[in-house]
Amino acid sequence: MKFEEIIKTISTWAAALAVFVFAAGGYLSLKGFVPDGNGGFVLMKNAQAATPADQAERTAKVKSMVLPKGHVLGKAGAPITIYEYSSFACTHCSEFHLDTLPRLKENFIDKGLVKLVFVDFPLDKKSMYGSLVSRCVKPAKYHQFVTLLFKKQREWALSSKYEKVISQYALLSGLSNEELKACMKNEETIGSEIMSNRGNAIEFLGIQGTPSFLIVKGNDREVFHGLPSYGKLAGILNEKLGIKEKN
Repeated sequence: MKFEEIIKTISTWAAALAVFVFAAGGYLSLKGFVPDGNGGFVLMKNAQAATPADQAERTAKVKSMVLPKGHVLGKAGAPITIYEYSSFACTHCSEFHLDTLPRLKENFIDKGLVKLVFVDFPLDKKSMYGSLVSRCVKPAKYHQFVTLLFKKQREWALSSKYEKVISQYALLSGLSNEELKACMKNEETIGSEIMSNRGNAIEFLGIQGTPSFLIVKGNDREVFHGLPSYGKLAGILNEKLGIKEKN
């Protein structure tokens, strides 16, 4: 490839990324987020450092929150439930799904020790549309569709026709055009549920970014922010299960 062509290609991608970041930033601002000075966003009302009293109040709220419902990956009777708060356009969320979750599934979920519930926490309009469409996919294909959106994240997230691209994924996942149109007529109802779960996560769990996790075992509830390594997550789960790790 000639030098001029390389520069042209890089410039095209940079321009597309700039447009995406600008649009996402504008949407987040409308939703009450502000830049944190490190390239990310935090909620305006939570931008101040938490005091000990805030922490005590947060702990009480975590204990009192009504847990969200959603599609379960794993056995219903698993002793531990992981609620994954995730945004489809989030690169770290994609990393969790494509790299960490397969190992988590093999070693914990498939063995009946853990079940996972995906909870939408959209951070922009594109990920919100992905969340809406995912609710239309047949339950048996739901987790497969979620994985597909993360695998194809760059394709639809950088597309100006993201609605068409994401809808096409749904059709490839077995949803008919008529079924998708009929489902999307309930967009307001579906969207209200998604935003309600998102609001509860902010209010009760103090979640400000994705991915974040609420790990529940009986009456024990613990919130973890950010992307954990598989080793760290496995260590947390083994400790809660009372399993001694091999040296």
